Amino acid sequence: MSSDILDEKQTESRTPPPGPVTFEEFLAWCDEDTHAEWADGEIIMTSPASDHHQDLSDFLFTVIRLYNEAHQLGWVRSAPFLMRTDVKPSGREPDILFVTKERMHLIQPTFLDGPADLIVEIVSPESIGRDRGEKFVEYEAAGVKEYWLIDLLRQQAEFYQLDDQGVYHTAALDSGGSYHSIMLPGFWLRVTWLWQKPLPPLLSVLKELGVI
Repeated sequence: MSSDILDEKQTESRTPPPGPVTFEEFLAWCDEDTHAEWADGEIIMTSPASDHHQDLSDFLFTVIRLYNEAHQLGWVRSAPFLMRTDVKPSGREPDILFVTKERMHLIQPTFLDGPADLIVEIVSPESIGRDRGEKFVEYEAAGVKEYWLIDLLRQQAEFYQLDDQGVYHTAALDSGGSYHSIMLPGFWLRVTWLWQKPLPPLLSVLKELGVI
């Protein structure tokens, strides 16, 4: 294949198709190298993550994944992996998502067909409106039981838990400044870890959590 044809194909894959598209059309158009979400027929292009964003995302994903493996609680994935909900409807790509063992039947080859039980979003300047606005409303309405919203720029972490009426409430930290998850039983997160540069060694964190 000539370089001209290859460049043309790459350009086509990056350009959203015109007009409203179905979720199935979005899946057919999108690939692993395309940063995009889908909401109510609209394709939303997103920016690649910064090094700082990716470093924290990798840190949290590794800690949660190894904790999950040690306790066999469910299934965890990091972006890019789509979550489809019927609320808007939307196909979102959270930084980290977790599903309990009882709901793993929702997992499809290329997307989660329903709301996750826990979602982590790391705010970037480009995503702040979606993460605090549209996604917050969608996740709450869809029944995502736990939502972590981590703002690196402001060094602010908010942890939301869904009540029996389907409304998010901010969860308080314990006296030592740690957050205790409701969907990952026994898991806790010291918030000051998030702002350390460099991030704390994974082995020391896993030891504190009793994983190793």
